[in-house]
Amino acid sequence: MKTLLNNNREVSDKLVPYFIAEVNTSHFGDIEKAKKLIDAVKKSGADCVKFQSWSTDSLYSNDFYKENPMAKRFVKKFSLDENEQQILSEYCKSINIDFASTPYSVDEANFLLNKCKVPFIKVASMDINNYPYLRYLAKTGSAIIISSGMANFEEITKAIKLLESEGAQNIILLHCVSIYPAAPELINLNHIRFLKESFPNINIGYSDHTLGIEVGIASVAMGACVIEKHFTLDSSIIGMDNQMAMEEKELTQMVNSVKNTFYALGSHDKIISEEELDQSKKMRRSLVAAKELKIGDVLSQDCLEAKRPGTGICVSEWDIYLNKKLTKPIAKDSMLTKGHFE
Repeated sequence: MKTLLNNNREVSDKLVPYFIAEVNTSHFGDIEKAKKLIDAVKKSGADCVKFQSWSTDSLYSNDFYKENPMAKRFVKKFSLDENEQQILSEYCKSINIDFASTPYSVDEANFLLNKCKVPFIKVASMDINNYPYLRYLAKTGSAIIISSGMANFEEITKAIKLLESEGAQNIILLHCVSIYPAAPELINLNHIRFLKESFPNINIGYSDHTLGIEVGIASVAMGACVIEKHFTLDSSIIGMDNQMAMEEKELTQMVNSVKNTFYALGSHDKIISEEELDQSKKMRRSLVAAKELKIGDVLSQDCLEAKRPGTGICVSEWDIYLNKKLTKPIAKDSMLTKGHFE
């Protein structure tokens, strides 16, 4: 079962996982730094670099700003306006990497779809129960990737059913724990398998908020077809989620490890490659004379041993050759061949 993104990219648990590097506010409002982030993500081998499209109007209420006057300045300083987002979108296109961003309003979603031509709309965990918003997004016909942090299973089910009932056809649900950073023992990766069983018609991914790369890589073995991970150029700088984000070297390692893990999963079948068959000739045992044998000798247990390489009579045929009469002599510790019995 495949999910088709808006740019016709196919996503499936039968394909290499789609890797999203989430930069959040690690650009600190600087578009040139944002471009450097994009360059680093491209170099890592990730598929998509994702920003945040929130503004002072779409994120918090005025009552909140009254109680937290510094918050409005922070949001304004670290947000990207529409012009900056479009510049970054075009820059991503010029170097052949997907640009995406999480909107927090209908207007922001429309801008991303119509002007930036994003491959999907990302729904943040905080909006999984924002049903009017989900209803609108479903009707756009866009591919939707929705995170499930803070949501219980009933809320997840309701959100997915609503999206489907309103016409959304390409949905990817991300398992997520909305703690920054999240301890591994809180992640419950087995829930990915449960989600796959519960929603067989949609693909399941994982938004990773743990430190390090191990948990995100392990999610691939659970069937995650999308991996989202926070990224920064410098995690020592204090900022929103910046200190729990990974840097370039670690991102590259994780992207490569995710791909290798997917390839290593293979299929349910036991497949023996040509390379392994060649190895068996070197490592398996063949029948060997345990002592010097003459023409006419009849093989008994004490006449045989089994040693490498496996290019002679296979040790599995030991019982077949017992009681056979030699037609040619053979020296001690030499491999028996069918020619010794002609």
